[in-house]
Amino acid sequence: MQELLELLRRRQPGYCLVVTESDADVGVFVGFAVSSAIQADLASMGFGDLRMSHGYVFQHLIDAQPTVSDLSAKLDMTQQGASEVVADLERLGYGERLPSPRDARIRHVALTRRGREAVTVARRARERFDPAAFDVARAVLVDLLDELGGTAAVHRRDVRPPR
Repeated sequence: MQELLELLRRRQPGYCLVVTESDADVGVFVGFAVSSAIQADLASMGFGDLRMSHGYVFQHLIDAQPTVSDLSAKLDMTQQGASEVVADLERLGYGERLPSPRDARIRHVALTRRGREAVTVARRARERFDPAAFDVARAVLVDLLDELGGTAAVHRRDVRPPR
């Protein structure tokens, strides 16, 4: 934990005043700092309209083309809510609904070329972090995630937005 605090103090001086060894939210602060940096990189590359919440949907579109019903179950939201998120991604040019090859009544959600480009830019943005420092923080957070039973959800790409 001390290594993570030192990393956070070096990288995000503004958080030093809030973060202590007993602060259980240190992972949240690190996550927000990393997400903010990635959002800034995305914006500088023309993807400024993406929100962090879109990432929860993107994770299900990287390797699959689920239906809106599938997405609503995976995201623990109503079908109407999932449909609105998909419509938002369509409007922004990141997602599209495609007909099912087996049943024309069924539509699958997929990333568009722009959506896949945004994923590539976000992955590149993560690569700019100091690998040694990031590895220290990552190791501590992965251990904590294991302890809290969340690793399997990450591997299944089944991370749900906080309530």
